[in-house]
Amino acid sequence: MFVMTIDQRGSRKDVDRVGAILRTLADRTLVRQFERTAGDEIQGVTDNPDIVVDIALDLVRDGHWSVGIGIGEVEEPLPPQTRAGRGPAFEAARVAVTRAKNAPAAVAVNGSDTQAAEDVEAVLTLLALLIIKRSTQGHAAVDQMRMGLTQSEAADKLAISKQAVSQRLSTAGWQAEGPARALAARLLGEADNR
Repeated sequence: MFVMTIDQRGSRKDVDRVGAILRTLADRTLVRQFERTAGDEIQGVTDNPDIVVDIALDLVRDGHWSVGIGIGEVEEPLPPQTRAGRGPAFEAARVAVTRAKNAPAAVAVNGSDTQAAEDVEAVLTLLALLIIKRSTQGHAAVDQMRMGLTQSEAADKLAISKQAVSQRLSTAGWQAEGPARALAARLLGEADNR
């Protein structure tokens, strides 16, 4: 199981962004939906590694969040409220979010298998750094591709040439992102099964 504990960065000098992010994450299929746990922190539970990767990278791109991912068992049955959950995955997520606050890409992973957690964290950090450094135009092109459009369709939507889309995708690292996301999800799944 995966517990994600997410803390707003710089919240003392910023507006409260929790309500908006809870609305953004409400459509994700989770075991327990994200909810505010304390102040500017939220927590959710899922058993799907692909969802963990997508949420972590979406939040890194947003730039306002430290993302902690805990891998492990949870006490069953899970209570209706996420914040009432207990177990090693919850404890691991707490450790991870604390480390994420000082991590290069604001994402950290923790679990009982330290090597597996470090492997996942390394891949997520590389992906996050790629995404953080991507230009606005690169994000726009990648967003179109992630929606399943062809480069020609993306070019039409963005009102640019197909060659310009191709160039933006290349500069944005699009070709590496898909396989790296799949690797991160696979490593998360393997770490959860150990």
